[in-house]
Amino acid sequence: MFGFGWLEAGIIGIVALVVFGPKKIPEMGRALGKTLTGFKDEINNPTSEKDNTEEDKS
Repeated sequence: MFGFGWLEAGIIGIVALVVFGPKKIPEMGRALGKTLTGFKDEINNPTSEKDNTEEDKS
């Protein structure tokens, strides 16, 4: 229903550039990349934090 193409991505990029400025954009991209990498790592290799909390209760 709602397509997301190059035109929309370009408009979002221009708005982000105006709002945040050219110096802040690379920092935000780096932070987003680290966040996505961490998220993918957790999806592929979930930690057993739930198991650790159950062991602490015993």
